Amino acid sequence: MAQAIDSLEAILEKNIPEGEELNYVKRALFGKELSKLDISPATKQAAIDKNLDLKAFAFSAAPEDLRPPRMVRVGLVQNAIVEETGAPVGRQRDALHKRIREIVEIAAQCGVNVICFQEAWTMPFAFCTREKEPWCEFAESAETGPTTILCSELAMKHKMVIISPILERDEGDVMWNTAVIISDSGAVLGKTRKNHIPRVGDFNESTYYMESDMGHQVFTTRYGKIAVNICYGRHHPLNWTMYGLNGAEIVFNPSATVGELSEPLWPVEARCAAIANSYFTCAINRVGTETFPNEFTSGDGKPAHKDFGHFYGSSYVAAPDGSRTPGLSRVKDGLLVAEMDLNLCRQAKDKWGFKMTQRLQLYSDSFYWACQPDFQPQVNYE
Repeated sequence: MAQAIDSLEAILEKNIPEGEELNYVKRALFGKELSKLDISPATKQAAIDKNLDLKAFAFSAAPEDLRPPRMVRVGLVQNAIVEETGAPVGRQRDALHKRIREIVEIAAQCGVNVICFQEAWTMPFAFCTREKEPWCEFAESAETGPTTILCSELAMKHKMVIISPILERDEGDVMWNTAVIISDSGAVLGKTRKNHIPRVGDFNESTYYMESDMGHQVFTTRYGKIAVNICYGRHHPLNWTMYGLNGAEIVFNPSATVGELSEPLWPVEARCAAIANSYFTCAINRVGTETFPNEFTSGDGKPAHKDFGHFYGSSYVAAPDGSRTPGLSRVKDGLLVAEMDLNLCRQAKDKWGFKMTQRLQLYSDSFYWACQPDFQPQVNYE
């Protein structure tokens, strides 16, 4: 049943008549109403032809006397795999390359400056299986692999910064869950890796890669300072905090997560992070159900099965003032375009004073003692 539901917003609009009540519900769920961006009829038709859920919204900031607006358009891409998981590795990857090329072309028509794809976008999310072959064949160099070459070409063509999350194989044949950041010039600006690795349900990812040793990197682009908090890192508030301390203005969260496990958490976590850290957050999830050739179990008492569950899409953008876009479809490939004025980041800091009142030294001392083997919690008893 849940796999047939397109979106929460569609349910609301179907069951609550246009008017004051629907406006109130949307305001309570999404914050202030966002204006829709003007997308050309030709681009809308191209999205329809490519079976793509295209949505576009604008976040505004208050006008200032001393600073001009700092406008940037971001694009969030969610998609299903194209080929069956039993197809040859090269064919699967090439089909996804072709699909992403199509979507990037539409994003360029929408004026997107920075685009981010979903976690491990070049492959099925096969880390549930615990099988090494053929899935390890999808791993490639972050600097010189075929996916980075493709993204560099697209970035240079469209003057677009591209965030490309892949399964990386480094020079020592160690694999990592990595996001490659490619400048609008086509050059590789750098890479960052997944800081927190899940060990829950079918998420058996530590069979393939371990936690990052690269910290919380922020990348300065001509469109603003960006960071990438990959998937499971969204469950860790301190992970979000560190990107803010390092100066991020937009933090992307490319993910792969399924409905039974996390859907109630999904609308909350990236939005809370945007509020707490006074930056924009971009939550991205893949769509569809991926079925694998062999059954697998995860030590949870459930019967052996061949699929992970339904990846529910629902990608969205949240702003530091707590407003957010509606989500993309739960069942279709999609492109969400969001125009944002980065001046809103500092305006939110001025209004709420979260950075001024966060008391880092207090927590630094507490964390130091919490890391000690003889740590005693500050608990009082009668």
